[in-house]
Amino acid sequence: MRLHRLRVTAFGPFAGTQTVDFDSLSEAGLFLLHGPTGAGKTSVLDAVCYALYGSVPGARQSSGGRGEGLRSDHAAPAVRTEVQLEMSVAGRRLEVTRQPAWERPKKRGTGTTPDKAQTWLREHRPGTGWTDLSRSHQEAGEEIGALLGMSKDQFCQVVLLPQGEFARFLRADTAERGTLLGRLFDTRRFADVEARLVELGQRAGAGVKEGDTRVLTLLHRLQEAAGASAELPVPQAQAGDPGLAAQALAYAAVARGTAREHRDLAGLREEQAGHNLAAARQDLDEQRERERLQARHAEALARAEALAAQAGEHQETVDRVERSRRAESVAPALDLRESEAVAHEEVLQAERRARAALPATHAGAGAAALADAARRAHEERGTLTAARRAERRLYTIAEELRRLEREEQADEETRAEAEAWLDAWPERQSELRARVTRAQEAATRVEQLTARIDPARTRLDAARRRDRLTAEHARAADRAASARAERDDARQHWLDLREARLQGIAAELAEGLTLRQPCPVCGSPEHPAPRERGTRHVDPAAEEEAHEVYQRADARLAEADRQRAALVASREAAAEAAGEGPVEGFAATVTALEQERAAAHRTASGLHAAQEEQARSEREHERRGAAQQSARTRAATRAAAREALEREAAGLRTEVEQAREGAESVEARAAHLDTLTALLGEAAERAREAEEGARRLKDADARLADAAFRAGFTTPREAARALLPEDRLRELNRRIDQWRQRDTEVRAVLADPEVAAAAGRPAARTAQALARAAQAEEHARAAASARDGAQRRCAALDGLSARLASEVRALGPLRAEYERIAALAALATGRSADNERKMRLESYVLAARLEQVAAAASARLGRMSAGRYTLVHSDDRGGRRRSGLGLHVVDAWTGRERDTASLSGGETFFVSLSLALGLADVVTDEAGGVRLDTLFVDEGFGSLDEQTLDEVMDVLDSLRERDRCVGVVSHVGDLRRRVHAQLEIVKGRSGSSVRQYANGADTP
Repeated sequence: MRLHRLRVTAFGPFAGTQTVDFDSLSEAGLFLLHGPTGAGKTSVLDAVCYALYGSVPGARQSSGGRGEGLRSDHAAPAVRTEVQLEMSVAGRRLEVTRQPAWERPKKRGTGTTPDKAQTWLREHRPGTGWTDLSRSHQEAGEEIGALLGMSKDQFCQVVLLPQGEFARFLRADTAERGTLLGRLFDTRRFADVEARLVELGQRAGAGVKEGDTRVLTLLHRLQEAAGASAELPVPQAQAGDPGLAAQALAYAAVARGTAREHRDLAGLREEQAGHNLAAARQDLDEQRERERLQARHAEALARAEALAAQAGEHQETVDRVERSRRAESVAPALDLRESEAVAHEEVLQAERRARAALPATHAGAGAAALADAARRAHEERGTLTAARRAERRLYTIAEELRRLEREEQADEETRAEAEAWLDAWPERQSELRARVTRAQEAATRVEQLTARIDPARTRLDAARRRDRLTAEHARAADRAASARAERDDARQHWLDLREARLQGIAAELAEGLTLRQPCPVCGSPEHPAPRERGTRHVDPAAEEEAHEVYQRADARLAEADRQRAALVASREAAAEAAGEGPVEGFAATVTALEQERAAAHRTASGLHAAQEEQARSEREHERRGAAQQSARTRAATRAAAREALEREAAGLRTEVEQAREGAESVEARAAHLDTLTALLGEAAERAREAEEGARRLKDADARLADAAFRAGFTTPREAARALLPEDRLRELNRRIDQWRQRDTEVRAVLADPEVAAAAGRPAARTAQALARAAQAEEHARAAASARDGAQRRCAALDGLSARLASEVRALGPLRAEYERIAALAALATGRSADNERKMRLESYVLAARLEQVAAAASARLGRMSAGRYTLVHSDDRGGRRRSGLGLHVVDAWTGRERDTASLSGGETFFVSLSLALGLADVVTDEAGGVRLDTLFVDEGFGSLDEQTLDEVMDVLDSLRERDRCVGVVSHVGDLRRRVHAQLEIVKGRSGSSVRQYANGADTP
């Protein structure tokens, strides 16, 4: 990852917009970030971290999560906090912009209103420029995290090497060091393995405990089922006791045997109680029967007395029923007289209604006169039949004449339309023949133009390729010229370095001279004035590097010349195929031909339609001629038919006028006569019915008087009063039958010999017998309950014993699995006796990582300490703490290991710096080999002496060998003289600003 540009607005101490150009600072490879305390040096690093991860490192995040701690106190109220970072990572150039949430001033009125945080992620693609990727916080964070391959904590440790952080890490105890390493290397999966083993052990232990609990539960249920009467010894084993299962099984066997003995005894007691109960129930039945018979005799005596008291009322009811029975012979005559009276009244009403509908001339006529008038009207109605047929024929003739008129009009329109179409047909036929001819000619033209377009397109493509290759050849010539100039410059630089090395070869040889050893050139053992290196001395490596640069430039020139020659050959071939002339002319020719062919194709496409239309026109000509001739034939036929219909209508009109007799029509005259006939006939019928009804009513009165006299009644009215309604008569008969039935029942009971015998015996003792039977039944129930309880106890003990045996069998494999998993969990968590160092699995993995870090750190620590110090990893335990994450320093001067706490301040700094750089290398490899081209080292250089500072700076300077850029954050003044590229933070009352120096020049 390489940083290109950082722009911050209203962020931290920066009130306005400040821009940092990392590209210009990276040219030197090493640059210094300095400024007074509180100016905002660390805020620059915070801005980088916030742009990438949306939060700042360490404790500063606690107040910056919502933007409060990130916003500059010097910024204007309307200026929004923003951080924009442009960088290259994984071969892609990205730009991320973040704006934290803030309280902006309201656009209207006073006060503020909240604004949400915003994020933009863009990518620069060759040829298309900047392209938006996402405006989502989550998507942008996931994209950047996937490209960097490390978390924020890892980034802050390996890119923003923080001040004082690794001194604390160096002196930290095992727990603190493990926390940091676990966060950097993400060893949560190994901690998860430990937790998973512990969880499995706990789950298996819980399963064993549950199994023991189930065994104890079944044992307690066995005790409850056995009951207190068993008096068996209770096992004292608890959950987890291996002997619990054996004790429970033994107790179950003894309990089952004791329960079976109790069941047999209970069966014998139940049998004796059953015999006693049968005897008591027999005595109770005898006493109850005597009590019933004695009660029945007493009840019969009481009912006989009651019937004797009701005898008078019973005789009166019998007499009333007898009178009603005699009156029933008069009832038919009464009903006949009533029905005849009602029928006579109904026919009188019908007669009055029928006479009201008659004309006034017939209102008072008798039945015979009315019937005679109806006959005469019916005869007159029969004479109108022929006139009605004549009238209907007149209507039919009028409809026929109207139909002939409509047909004549339609035929006239058809004939006129056919004549107009036939007159225009010759001209239309000529036009259709011309359309067919034009379409056939256009089809021939399409084929001719198609043959001309393909060669024209070929020349157009060749012309375009010719012009494109011409432009590419010009660019290739420019590249070849640039490569040639670059090759010449590289060759000249190599020759200059070679000349300079030859001039300083004496100094290079002098460096190999040893006191009192002969010189390889002159052989003298004395070296009074050896040549020293000059300021422009060139070593063999520099000369070789310059020669390699020259060779690469020469190879690029050869490749550029080859490409240019290939383009020349391709352009000549394209020019030969295209010929002379511009591309625009060829394109215009192709366009004109294509347009002409398209127009001809449109015309030719109408050939089939024109031919079809021509055929339809000829068929229509034949149809129209036939229609014209048919219309003329129908016109002659209609003229003859019309004349015949008019003659027939004239004769029928005279007959109809005579039959109407002033009515609107013959039909109306016939309808009037039909109505009059019906009314007269109805009135005559109603008059005859009225006369007949009067006669029948008189006969009914005579019959009623005769029936009443024969039944013994003086008048018909007396017979009517004696006649009872059917329901009342049924009620009286029911009372008579009930009295007779009760009398019969009483006599039967008193005559029963058993009742008479029981009445003569002493009173029954039912209560005493009932008490004895209840007591015997209670004893029998108790004995049966005892026997059932004994049987249930045996069944329950058998079932519980079977379940207990099943639980004991299932518990064995669970206990074996628990012991195996518990041993693994104890080993992984460092609690096992087999784990001698008491090292957890996560600590074991972190110890391996720490060993890699110590090896990587020692490579740089040796250079910083002039070969004195080496970092080593230690597995030793300290006190009661677990081992695995110890760090010691090996002092080459004494040959002994030292505790890191014994280092001085300066030694602690460069040891910590070496550890930080080593950790950065290991974490980078762990993250997938992401190339980190920009690093920052924050503070700590003030504790170094001048020689150590030189060695540390040499190590930092060596980081540039792989094109890395290292930013040093420091107050040390001597670094300003050593590092020419600088980024200065200037502190002011209105906020801080940035000043940038590249190669000693102030960059605005």
